[in-house]
Amino acid sequence: QALLSTQNKLRTLVPNFTFNLGFSGKFYHTGTDEEDEGDDMLLKHRKEFWWFPHMWSHMQPHLFHNVTVLAEQMKLNKQFAVEHGIPTDLGYAVAPHHSGVYPVHTQLYEAWKSVWSIQVTSTEEYPHLRPARYRRGFIHNGIMVLPRQTCGLFTHTIFYNEYPGGSKELDKSIRGGELFLTVLLNPISIFMTHLSNYGNDRLGLYTFESLVKFVQCWTNLRLQTLPPVQLAKKYFEIFPQEKNPLWQNPCDDKRHKDIWSKEKTCDRLPKFLIVGPQKTGTTAVHFFLTMHPAVTSNFPSPSTFEEIQFFNGPNYHKGIDWYMEFFPIPSNASTDFMFEKSANYFDTEVVPKRGAALLPRAKIITVLINPADRAYSWYQHQRAHNDPVALNYTFYQVISAKSQAPQELRNLQSRCLLPGWYSAHLERWLTYYPSGQLLIVDGQELRHNPASVMDNIQKFLGVTPLFNYTQALRFDEAKGFWCQLLDGGKTKCLGKSKGRKYPDMDSSSRLFLRDFYREHNIELSKLMNRLGQPLPTWLREELQNSSWS
Repeated sequence: QALLSTQNKLRTLVPNFTFNLGFSGKFYHTGTDEEDEGDDMLLKHRKEFWWFPHMWSHMQPHLFHNVTVLAEQMKLNKQFAVEHGIPTDLGYAVAPHHSGVYPVHTQLYEAWKSVWSIQVTSTEEYPHLRPARYRRGFIHNGIMVLPRQTCGLFTHTIFYNEYPGGSKELDKSIRGGELFLTVLLNPISIFMTHLSNYGNDRLGLYTFESLVKFVQCWTNLRLQTLPPVQLAKKYFEIFPQEKNPLWQNPCDDKRHKDIWSKEKTCDRLPKFLIVGPQKTGTTAVHFFLTMHPAVTSNFPSPSTFEEIQFFNGPNYHKGIDWYMEFFPIPSNASTDFMFEKSANYFDTEVVPKRGAALLPRAKIITVLINPADRAYSWYQHQRAHNDPVALNYTFYQVISAKSQAPQELRNLQSRCLLPGWYSAHLERWLTYYPSGQLLIVDGQELRHNPASVMDNIQKFLGVTPLFNYTQALRFDEAKGFWCQLLDGGKTKCLGKSKGRKYPDMDSSSRLFLRDFYREHNIELSKLMNRLGQPLPTWLREELQNSSWS
């Protein structure tokens, strides 16, 4: 009766206002006679409300590791709904205590979709509970997650005169304070209250009726209510930039860690990243590092081999559970160093921000060679993989193509040229990571003196004990680069695709690229001086050549 009374009063102020009631079927008729009578009254008037499923027994979904078992719990709740005529087609659900929504518990999203065809949920936890004004939405696995706001009513706030801090605190929040500002500053507000707020002193009715009247008195806002799916679509029309999530480290927020599966551990996240760019020697660094007994790379990907390519593309939307599956649980989290190498991280715009959100303390390694040589190597790489554009155009035609050239030619041109704008890409990384966490490796020195480079990398990472690369590496005359020395004098080298022999770059292309990269190389030298890192040999040579040309 209290809910219906409140709903009818609010409908005179807010068109289409309808309570959305959550249910956990296991607790039906398990209270006092009066409470059981209340259950029956709710069901009698069930068509007056909207309904959403909670968990059958109000258990937190992140405690379920088997998606089938979790789905069975949901099916019990669905069976209860069907038996009692509760509508099940709103496409909205809420997890108890925000569990499994964020941080994402993959099993929850899968079970929601398979059992309930859920399209929308909400949480107060993304990206964090506080400050509330920074709460945002995101979309994961086809489910729209909306930010939920706090109204100051909880299970224990049932009497006006016993409100925490006194009744004046509640009234202050309503009349120009936090609750009023929440509605004023958010075009879409979602609040969750409890049944007890509509009995006793009926603070739910008092709070929202007072709030709506205050808003209508002092603002020109027009309030309305939409069903969850329509509301979610409207939200992401207003905030399309929020569709893509920004995953953060669950262990950096105590609340998040408390609603994260105990079977998961942040120790499976890497301590450093080799970010590229492509065709500079990053695979060699990866190969050499895996010789170290304290350093472990990710498991290979069936589609991208040694690279996970998580932060730069569609894999990112699979979530951090998917990402962590590529790493073993370390035997000693303090001394074991796990890493991954994905060479197109370097120049992909979104990667530094995503990387810093999930791995804020990770160290970043990049390998730089002469950008002209890198561009030519990429072109030859594409020819070796039978790229028709690379096969049909000379290197000079690719790098000098004009804006009116065919799109596929300009695409290849971009992949040849743009990663070589080293200073611009490094500045983006330095926006999100402190300079002390970034190491720039001279790719030319890596080719000629890898043991020295690997010693510097070990010191930068702080890995112990120091591995003796002078004894572990041997130059292979046939391959033309350094390989791992095995017992018995044999060597283990990188695959056939590495160290390919191809014709020298033509002089016209060399001159074109020297001019193309001149300003970028000057900016790189300024950046490295600012960072206190030595200029690579190739960069000093290019600056000298540019000054003479």
